[in-house]
Amino acid sequence: MPTAAGIAKGTLYVVGTPIGNLRDISLRALEILSAVDCIAAEHVQHAQKLLAGHMLSASHTRILPLHQHNEGSAAYKIIEWLEQGKAIALISDAGTPGVSDPGALLVQQVRARNLPVVPVPGANAALCALSASGLIAPHFFFYGFLPTKSGERQRKLAGLKTLYACILIFYEAPHRILECVTDMLAVFGTGREITFARELTKLFETIHTCPLGEALDWLQADENRQRGEFVLLLAPLEAPQQEEISPQAMQTLATLQRELPLKQAVQLAAEITGESRKKLYARALLEQKTKKLI
Repeated sequence: MPTAAGIAKGTLYVVGTPIGNLRDISLRALEILSAVDCIAAEHVQHAQKLLAGHMLSASHTRILPLHQHNEGSAAYKIIEWLEQGKAIALISDAGTPGVSDPGALLVQQVRARNLPVVPVPGANAALCALSASGLIAPHFFFYGFLPTKSGERQRKLAGLKTLYACILIFYEAPHRILECVTDMLAVFGTGREITFARELTKLFETIHTCPLGEALDWLQADENRQRGEFVLLLAPLEAPQQEEISPQAMQTLATLQRELPLKQAVQLAAEITGESRKKLYARALLEQKTKKLI
């Protein structure tokens, strides 16, 4: 049952917080942070600064550290408090918990106990950058942070090359930005456009779009451009044009696929319609991949 402040006992609130500008927080988030019994925070000092910045007193609210190194053990204590009827808010240092930040494991374990979890929407760097990029595509794919080692990073990027008509979104730290862009250039070539969104909502916010072939020069032209947390957005690629296949052949293939494995369906459809087996197989694979993205 909610209290006068709208807080329900025994409930975990997943609260989005600002990614830079302290004013980017909702009235509902402030109400919840001021009324819960405990705040589970990625860093205690950062949470204290957030509360102080909005003139919220933390004297009556316990702040419990919950970060990538202690999330498993902290979850046991939080679940115990929830079962006792305490209301708890989960926050990260910036943005939405569980999105390239700690919190997902806690939420998973709380929901496994059939305890209520309530999302309180807030800022998110990936969506913030996407909204201001001007990139147009029917889909986007949020990857988050790439591996720190170049070889593994290039392998992960190579696995994303066939995500056509899809904006690719990554996070990156300032000390790896040059290495990361170098690997993107090696995998994707010079022509694909990249958008740099750095220091979003902060004083030195920068949003810049250029071809990958010009990206390193832009970053190295001013050392300040290599500072701050980055969101990187790669513009979508169009799928390669497929040779025309008759609608009748595609209908035959679709009917056969409902009853047969793909290779057998393609072979039989080619024999029935006279279409190229190779073309039918390539089209079927492309349609399978497209359905997985939607």
